Amino acid sequence: MSGSPLAISAWTATSALGRGRDAHARALFDERTGLAPTRFETCTLECWIGVAGSLDRPLSGELAAWDCRNNRLAQLGLEQDGFTAQVARAAERYGAERIGVFMGTSTSGIHSAELAYRERDRAANRLPADFDHGRTSCTWSIAGFVQASLKLRGESIAISTACSSSAKVFASARRAIQAGLCDAAVVGGVDSLCLTTLHGFHSLQLVSRDICRPADTRRNGISIGEAAGFALLERADAELALLGDGESSDAHHMSAPEPNGRGAGEAMTRALARAGLQAADIDYVNLHGTATPANDAAEDRAICSVLGESTPVSSTKGWTGHTLGAAGILEAVISLLCVEHGFVPRSLNTLSPDPSLRANLVRDSRRARIGRVMSNSFGFGGSNCSLVLGRP
Repeated sequence: MSGSPLAISAWTATSALGRGRDAHARALFDERTGLAPTRFETCTLECWIGVAGSLDRPLSGELAAWDCRNNRLAQLGLEQDGFTAQVARAAERYGAERIGVFMGTSTSGIHSAELAYRERDRAANRLPADFDHGRTSCTWSIAGFVQASLKLRGESIAISTACSSSAKVFASARRAIQAGLCDAAVVGGVDSLCLTTLHGFHSLQLVSRDICRPADTRRNGISIGEAAGFALLERADAELALLGDGESSDAHHMSAPEPNGRGAGEAMTRALARAGLQAADIDYVNLHGTATPANDAAEDRAICSVLGESTPVSSTKGWTGHTLGAAGILEAVISLLCVEHGFVPRSLNTLSPDPSLRANLVRDSRRARIGRVMSNSFGFGGSNCSLVLGRP
């Protein structure tokens, strides 16, 4: 069943490509990756990562109690593209209690828990007294912090479904607005680097020692990045909108996708139906495209089943790395940039495309008229979400 588009009246992202939309657009045009073989903290793994700049500035004043790497990254993201000011104007229109906050994250502020564990009282097996789990470590921390930073008083929800987290926030916010629980919503996601994800994905043999190469014959894993992204959804006139969303659950395996891409295809089909569109109406697909053989193959089957083999597709994780719980919002922002600038990016770092993949992989970035983009985000456990974004 199709629904009415929701205006995206403000949107921004901060990642290894830079701060704000202009920095991301320039990096896409220049084909400049944000990934580098950089060390993070005490991690000694040989890998490429995407660091979102210096996050040494502590939170202060009324927000000091929320201080952690993840919330510092969130604050940096909120300061870009006039986003905070546009939310403030929305609060004047609707009331601060009528704007919901829907945030996606995978690990939230777990880095602060890692630091607290180092400083624990080993004799008493006790964490430091000043460690604030609720505001700096737990999953809800990011939703509570964004609400506090923007001085909002409506719904405040954190969604943690691995790599689909900050795509699913769009669907949750749309349902809340339709149900009358709020008049507008701040959606987004933040995930920052931490040792848990770096070593955790390495233990699953998913972290590449080389820069990630989506859909390449030599691909062998992901490059992890960090990012913060936000969008303001409301019922209004706007040049860009959330046209449709689709969700599904594979329940196939804890960490591997359903090999034939059935769950992914179902999410894509539902997004098209909610948008009231046909496959031919999609001008470009921003793939989940993690550069793991299992993900690339399953998504390729889903694409070909739902959209056919002619729709241009590419992964932008060669620019940003896989930002996990922030991947959905970051790639939604990149999709909106593609519409705004009339641009189709190639899969960066893909030198020798896997001949077993049948979808129309973009080999050379190009200018093109882009009206509607599908952005895919598929998480561990088969938690899938597809968004259709573009001009109403």
